[in-house]
Parts: sequence; C-alpha cells; structure tokens
Amino acid sequence: MLIAVILTLALGTYVLRLSGVLLRDRLALLGEVSRLLPMAAAALLAALAVTAALTEAGAFAGFARPAGVLVGAVLAWRRAPFVAVVVAAAGTAALLRLLGVP
Repeated sequence: MLIAVILTLALGTYVLRLSGVLLRDRLALLGEVSRLLPMAAAALLAALAVTAALTEAGAFAGFARPAGVLVGAVLAWRRAPFVAVVVAAAGTAALLRLLGVP
C-alpha cells in the first residue's frame, strides 16, 4: 500500500512538472505577473525557512534553534564554507541547549 502511494505521488509530481514544460508556450502571462513570479518564489522559500527555524510541532521551538540559524545565516552571508556554516549553526544551537536555553 505504501509503495502505491509513493508511486502515485511520484507520477503526479512528474506530470505536474512535465505540464509546465509542455504548456509554457501556450500560456501567456501578463508582464506584471511574470515580473513578480521570481519574487513570489523567493518569498515562499523565505517563509518556509522562517517557519522551520522558529516552530516545532506547531509551537515556538525555543531560542536555541533561531540563534543557530542566525549564526548560520551570518556566516553564509559572509561567504563562509558550507561545512563551516552547518557546523557553527549546529554547534551554537547545541551549546545553548547544553547551557539550558530552550
């Protein structure tokens, strides 16, 4: 049963992505809409990142996780290597939790 659900979702994803490629030339968007689409994608990604950083199981995740994300974001902005960003963010959150910060 689980395999059938996974295959159905995979097929649906494939068909949805394929329809975008096949219908690209047939669909005409207004100039303003096509200009705003990249910003909408960035806003959606930012909203997902903020939600994942601040909540856990529908409630506030505490201060350790957002602090770790903030450290990682600053290091990424300063163009630190990816491994350093991940290790520093995880280390910050772990250290704060070790000190008793929720």
